[in-house]
Amino acid sequence: MNNIIDWLSNKAAPSMKKFVNKPWVATIADSMQKIIPFILAGSLIFLYNVFRSYIPALPDLSNISNFTFGMLGILISYLIASEAMEKLNHPQYLQTAGLTAITVFLIAISPKITSKGIFSVEFSRFGATGLFVGMLTGLIVALIFHLWSKLHLLENSSVPDFVVGWINTIIPILMNVILFSVIVFVYYIDPFKLINLIFSPLQSFGQTLPGFLLLSLIPTFLYTLGISAWSFNAVSTPIFMAGITANIAAVAAGKPATNISTSEVMYTSALITMGGLGATLALNVLMLFAKSTRLKSIGRICIIPSIFNINEPIMFSTPVVMTPILMIPTWINAITGPLIVWIVMRLHWLNIPSKMIQIGQIPAPFSSVMITEDLRAVIWYVVLFIVYLATWYPFFKVYDHQLVEEESHQES
Repeated sequence: MNNIIDWLSNKAAPSMKKFVNKPWVATIADSMQKIIPFILAGSLIFLYNVFRSYIPALPDLSNISNFTFGMLGILISYLIASEAMEKLNHPQYLQTAGLTAITVFLIAISPKITSKGIFSVEFSRFGATGLFVGMLTGLIVALIFHLWSKLHLLENSSVPDFVVGWINTIIPILMNVILFSVIVFVYYIDPFKLINLIFSPLQSFGQTLPGFLLLSLIPTFLYTLGISAWSFNAVSTPIFMAGITANIAAVAAGKPATNISTSEVMYTSALITMGGLGATLALNVLMLFAKSTRLKSIGRICIIPSIFNINEPIMFSTPVVMTPILMIPTWINAITGPLIVWIVMRLHWLNIPSKMIQIGQIPAPFSSVMITEDLRAVIWYVVLFIVYLATWYPFFKVYDHQLVEEESHQES
C-alpha cells in the first residue's frame, strides 16, 4: 500500500496535474466552470416551478430558463474559443474568436433561412443537447485562430500595424465561416447530427451502471490527489445535461424519466455526495467524537459547511487529500453510494429526477426529497448515511489513534 501511495503522490498526481493544466484541457475545464452560473440560473426557475405546481396562480417564468439553461450550447462555444485564446497567449483574438465561434455555432446547428429572411431552427439545439456542438465549434475556431497567429503575416512589413491587425483578424474569421458554410450550405451536412452521433457512445455509456460509477469515482479520485474535480466537468457536464434534458422531455410527453446519470442524482440530491465528494459528512460526524484534540476541533469547524455539502475544509484540513488511510474510504463511498442509488432507482424504490435543479448547497434530506419528489428519499438518505458511516469508521479509528499518539509525543 505504501508503494501505491508513493506512486500516486510522486508520479500519478503530478502527471495528472500537468495534464489538466495543458492549455486545451484547461480551456474546456475552465469554460465548463464559467457556464455554471447559467445552469444555476435555470435551476432556480425549475425550483420555482416546484412551488408553482402547488400554486398555479404564480406567473410562468419558463422563458428565463429557456434563455439561460436553454442557451448552454451557444454560450459554451463562445467561452471555449475566448478561453483558448487566453490560455494560448493570443489576447488580441480574445473577443473576436469568441464572437466567431457564436457565428460558426449558428451555422453548425443547420438553420433554415427562407427567401423572406426568416431564420428557423429547432430551439433545443441551442441548449444542453448542443453542448458537444458548442464545445467542438469553439475548439475548431480557436485552433484556426491559433494556427493563423503562428504565421506572423506582415508583422515585420511596412504595412501599418492597424492594417496588419485587420488582415490577421479578418482572414481567420473568413476561414472559419467559409469552412462551416461549405459543410452546411453546399454539402448539406448537418454538423449537429454528426457531432451528436459521434459522441452518442459516450452519452450512452454514461447512462450505464459502469459509466455512472466512473462518473462518480474519477472526480473523487482526482479530488483526493488534490486535483480539482472541476477538471472532469468537461466529460461529465454534457452527459448530465443531456440526461436531465431527456428526462424533462420524457415527463412532459407523459413518459417516465429513465436517465439516472444526471447532476441532480449525483450531486444535488446529496445521496451520493453526502457532505461533498466521497460522502464526507459521516467522517465529519465521527470527528466530533474523536479522541484527538486536533481532529475534534477540525470536525467542529467543518460541520456546518459539511451539512451544506461543502467539503473543501474537511478535505484539505483533516486532511483527506493525500492521506492514504482516509483516501481509501473516500474511493469506496464513491462506488457504493452510486451503486445503491442506481439499484433503488432502477427497482422504482425511488423516483428518478425529472427537474433540472443544481443548487447543491441545499441540506439533505430536504434536497433529496425535493429533487426526487419522493418521501422515500428520507429512508434512503438514512440507509446511505449508515453505509457511509460504517465505511468510514474503521479507517477513522486508525487515523484518530495515530493522531492521539502524535499529540502525546508532542506533549511529552
